[in-house]
Amino acid sequence: MNTARRSGRLAATVLAAALAGTGLTVAVAPAAHAAASDVVVKLPISSYSALAVDNVHQQVFVADSNTSYYTNSGTIAVYNFAGERLRTITTNQKHVSGLALSDDSSKLYIGLRDRIDSIDTTTYQQTVVASTYTDTCGRDLAHSGGQLYFTTPYAQYAGECSFSGTNVDAVVNGVHQRTGWNDYGDLQLESGPGDRMLMGQPRNASASNPFITVFDTSGDGLVRNAARRFADSEGKGALDFKDMAFSADGTKVAVADAAYGTRLLNTGDLSDAPAGYQPLPSGAAASSVAFSGDGKYIARGASATGATPDLLVQPADPADSTAPLEFVFEGSLDGDRVVPRGMEWSADGSRLFTVTTNAAGNQYWLHIVQPPAVQYDVRLSETFTHSPAQAVAGEPLSVRGRLEYDGPAPAEPMKVKATRTDANGTHDLGTFTVREDGSYTVLDEPGLVGDATYTVSYLGDLTHRPATDVTHTVSVGKAPTSIALTAPAEASMSTGVEITGTFTAQGKALPDRAVLKVERTDRLGTGTLSSVTVAADGTFTVNDIPRTRRATTYTVSWPGDDLHQGSTASATVTVTR
Repeated sequence: MNTARRSGRLAATVLAAALAGTGLTVAVAPAAHAAASDVVVKLPISSYSALAVDNVHQQVFVADSNTSYYTNSGTIAVYNFAGERLRTITTNQKHVSGLALSDDSSKLYIGLRDRIDSIDTTTYQQTVVASTYTDTCGRDLAHSGGQLYFTTPYAQYAGECSFSGTNVDAVVNGVHQRTGWNDYGDLQLESGPGDRMLMGQPRNASASNPFITVFDTSGDGLVRNAARRFADSEGKGALDFKDMAFSADGTKVAVADAAYGTRLLNTGDLSDAPAGYQPLPSGAAASSVAFSGDGKYIARGASATGATPDLLVQPADPADSTAPLEFVFEGSLDGDRVVPRGMEWSADGSRLFTVTTNAAGNQYWLHIVQPPAVQYDVRLSETFTHSPAQAVAGEPLSVRGRLEYDGPAPAEPMKVKATRTDANGTHDLGTFTVREDGSYTVLDEPGLVGDATYTVSYLGDLTHRPATDVTHTVSVGKAPTSIALTAPAEASMSTGVEITGTFTAQGKALPDRAVLKVERTDRLGTGTLSSVTVAADGTFTVNDIPRTRRATTYTVSWPGDDLHQGSTASATVTVTR
């Protein structure tokens, strides 16, 4: 049975297309949240080799490599852009690997074990294009500069495929020809704008420092332009290649490097672009990458576990700080990770086709993601409150504000980012959730006396634009301290006076135990007694032998420090003989 379902496993704000363009301004989110469009199809394959998107006829082709035995038949599952299966094509006793579409999408070229075939994308009629050398491992195909290129690995056994020699070949006038380019491992090809083609080399036993390179495909033969290997002089930093893609205008190349993340390179010389993308979430290893045809988005697929995102969809411009749309794939309804080279966009950027697999790598899913087409404005109110009214160093402080947004309600709560700037610089306080009524609370514990300026930001997402930052300054004072004394009403000169007390300091703990000054005032004048040190539990004892009769006042004081106010307390004792 062919089924498609919509997944709600999103970790960012998203929209339903049916609600786009309402222009509604809200501060209270409706109870019903709009879900992003993520159609999920369980694929009828047990292995994966390639994905191709036919934009002319709105079809998606997914190939099952099935190379484990030489007489295996291959499978190509065909879907429309809504996720409905149109047909399943079987290549009898011929495993199928690479896929590539002609420039006009009239033909789908498929790599078989011993030949290249084409399939008419309207009638699905299969035709032999050229016979080739026998392939045990699986090919990769690319159509560039009006020419079909494909790889031909040479391995007698499947266990040799990852490090065997591989040639890059072409079909010229129906005849298989060698281009002369070759290297070790499962070489991958990717066509791009301007008659250019990429070749990437996965790391393998025969290539400890793999490469990527750009070819000019405009002439009769392949002309190599820029090339790059990534290991340093000590052999560190080598590329762990998983996928590559040209940007829509062809000026940039993105590489999914499992050891590094997403590399963004200049096509001309494959040098690092001036600005790159933020790192993938901790625990996610890059597995796939794709630019949307309209140049707006980049999709970054990953292999991750648990709640760590497996897919990020974000602006293609790395300088755009809009928060990415994040997808977590986990379990029998989603798959567990994005497969290498498992993503393609529709030409207009309205759909991202993503193949996921389970941990065992024997089940596959096709996700059809529709990023929101409209972005709405967000406003942060400049009116703040904070509590307590008098902030003190070392004690919790709450700063409350409000956020308003245009458009439909988000599927997940929005979050604001906050920083505190004080005499010691700027400190990141993290993110804070916006409640359904639009309010949020920034929690902090300022550590210095003086002005603390809180800056609140909303970085945006694929649905909402970033908001203008707002600030709120709080005057932070010293934390209060107190001294409590317990003294007898009367004492004698012969037995002496004993006064007990408790010292309490709010805010940050004192670096050392407080030392209290003790003064005695009687009819003979005022004098300073020995200081007392406060115990760990805050208690202390003052012992004295009075020098004269009548009223004697004992004053205990602490001068304070950079973060704490001083305090004092007195007790009067009637002294007898």
